[in-house]
Amino acid sequence: MNDFTVILTAVQEGRPQAAEELLQMVYDELRKLAAYRMSQQPAGQTLQPTALVHEAWLKLAGSDKTSFADRGHFFAAAAEAMRHILIDRARRKLTPKHGGDLERLQIEEFELVAPITDQQMLDLHEALDRFSQEHPLQAKVVKLRFFVGMTHEEIAELLAISVSTVKNYWNFSRAWLFREMEEGM
Repeated sequence: MNDFTVILTAVQEGRPQAAEELLQMVYDELRKLAAYRMSQQPAGQTLQPTALVHEAWLKLAGSDKTSFADRGHFFAAAAEAMRHILIDRARRKLTPKHGGDLERLQIEEFELVAPITDQQMLDLHEALDRFSQEHPLQAKVVKLRFFVGMTHEEIAELLAISVSTVKNYWNFSRAWLFREMEEGM
């Protein structure tokens, strides 16, 4: 018997650590299989091959009824598990609750502008003053984004921080200011 068959037998007998050894032995091959499966999916998938491997492994290792005759049987079962995971995700995405057949748009591509009343402008000004006392750099991001209209990339370059940091600051700042302005009403 080869190493794979020995470890597979140990897993089926319920020996501790055997499942971990099996995963280490087959992980790279499962990852390649998952990458191939994901390459056949339409663009815009949020599931990564690594996550697909982990979900498939949980299905394979988590079932008490599962037993594998050999390496080929194991990988056939892994491919089938991945197929079921992808089919379940596709079905879920097509339900009305998850958008159905609506097209997904990246909101970052659009600038959404709503008119702001004079009172809202004053409320924002006061909230921004309080915010800048606690979070001066985040307040700069708000001022550059909201009042100047700079993009995340332009702000990142100007403040010498990463674009992802700018996005995080922007999201945090908006939530803080919104909460503060709601409490003031």
